[in-house]
Amino acid sequence: MSDMNGTGWALAKRPVGMPEMDDFKTVNVSAPAPKEGEIQVRNSWMSVDPYMRGRMYDRESYVPPFQIGELLTGGAVGHVQASAHPDYSEGDLIVSMAGWRDVWTGKPQENMVNKVPQTGLPESALLGIAGMPGLTAYAGILRVADLKEGDTVFVSGAAGAVGSTVVQIAKIKNCTVIGSAGGSEKCNLVKELGADHVIDYKAHDSYEALLGALKKAAPKGIDVYFDNVGGDHLQAAIECARPMGRFAICGMISQYNATDVQPGPNNIIQVVGKQLTLKGFIVSTYADMQPQFLKDMATWIQNGDMKFEETVMEGIEMAPEAFLGLFQGRNKGKMLVKLA
Repeated sequence: MSDMNGTGWALAKRPVGMPEMDDFKTVNVSAPAPKEGEIQVRNSWMSVDPYMRGRMYDRESYVPPFQIGELLTGGAVGHVQASAHPDYSEGDLIVSMAGWRDVWTGKPQENMVNKVPQTGLPESALLGIAGMPGLTAYAGILRVADLKEGDTVFVSGAAGAVGSTVVQIAKIKNCTVIGSAGGSEKCNLVKELGADHVIDYKAHDSYEALLGALKKAAPKGIDVYFDNVGGDHLQAAIECARPMGRFAICGMISQYNATDVQPGPNNIIQVVGKQLTLKGFIVSTYADMQPQFLKDMATWIQNGDMKFEETVMEGIEMAPEAFLGLFQGRNKGKMLVKLA
């Protein structure tokens, strides 16, 4: 067993508003030969996700904030290079939270490591369709939103890693699906995934235009809203919701970089009269669904019922640019960085 050296990324300073490249800095990473209970890993893929923006604020949340100068973390796929742990062997494929670096050494439990059995899926899929974003979509639409056959479902951010999966699950469950995405290329993707109606929010760039497009797509209203965007999309969904509608609030990317307090929907009073359920959720709460999720996802992919898109940037040096791309609309499906 020998030492390895590599590169990682840390926060240089806390972003204000939209993150910029100089908010990040590279750091040298040492991955020494593992001591007892440790494994040495070379990452092959890493994930960037919108939730990471929230960890860049110095405030309490459901996960601790990133610290200035310390290595950033996130989902990663890698291979064990050397092991001093009885449960891991050289060559094992693993998923961890030790992303934003190309090599590392540590204890599996401290890095949330899971050993991956042979699935037949590409390694990158373990960070997307068959990973955290996929489970987020699965749990959010099936349990949080309590999807029922025949529902009319509105999905914002429908071309992203989570939203595109929600669209397809809802179609598998014989629902009418309306997706919102930005630009013709992304809208075409959502249509190809099976959505019955697609709204280009860039072409409907006012609340009134967005609301008009949603009412046209769902003249009888919506039963379910899966929210990745917040803002005008959430307000329009409340306006178009049918009585007893269910909202799964997954994220609000339109507000992640806001520097001022953002107003809430001005029609929130309708939640009472329509008896709507709005529930925010975090995927880790639904870890019990993981076995059934993997079983269903493998079946759907093999049957051709589930497709997935990836946007890949190559090299550890591209990690911050990939992250910024999430907020610039540069990804179709899952945004990933290929490391090796």
